[in-house]
Amino acid sequence: MQERVKRIMTIRAALPNDDAVDDRMIVEGYAAVFNSPTVLWKSSWSGITYMEQIDPNAFAETNMNDTIFNYNHGDMALVLASTRSKTLTMETDAKGLKIRAEIADTSVGRDIYTLIKRGDLDKMSFAFDITSQTIEEDNEENTYLRKITGIGNLYDVSVVNFPAYDDTSIMARAKNYFEEREAKLRERRHRLELLTL
Repeated sequence: MQERVKRIMTIRAALPNDDAVDDRMIVEGYAAVFNSPTVLWKSSWSGITYMEQIDPNAFAETNMNDTIFNYNHGDMALVLASTRSKTLTMETDAKGLKIRAEIADTSVGRDIYTLIKRGDLDKMSFAFDITSQTIEEDNEENTYLRKITGIGNLYDVSVVNFPAYDDTSIMARAKNYFEEREAKLRERRHRLELLTL
């Protein structure tokens, strides 16, 4: 089973194009930034800092055909744009995965756009599943880096108001991944101690 993950980035209201004056509510930002290690958790037991990084080729084969732009990874009532309706576009560049969304002209859409434009909402999160990864451990630096090299499905990109990783259920799953690794390390260390008695 593939692991569904969410990560936090920034978003802003797009500046109006000088050539086109209209009332569309356009936002843009980066849903993912490449080669930027993110600290997910630091173990108080082992002292290991667990990090994650997205490889520039991670989106090469990603399914983005039915990705939605929404608020706080909310229910379907808060869909603001989608790739299906061509109101959400995404492309990779040297920096990362750039998104541009034309928010639906609904009461919720106007409220969200106003909050983004004012800067009250300026963080993004995205939900995806991991198809391939590599691990780099540095015993001297006491770090463990998971490099995401393949993303299968991109489910949503969301504007969020509280991007604290520890408060999200999806982050709890990412943290569980590292906690399970810690439990295996403890068990291995315990076995070694028993063998030396």
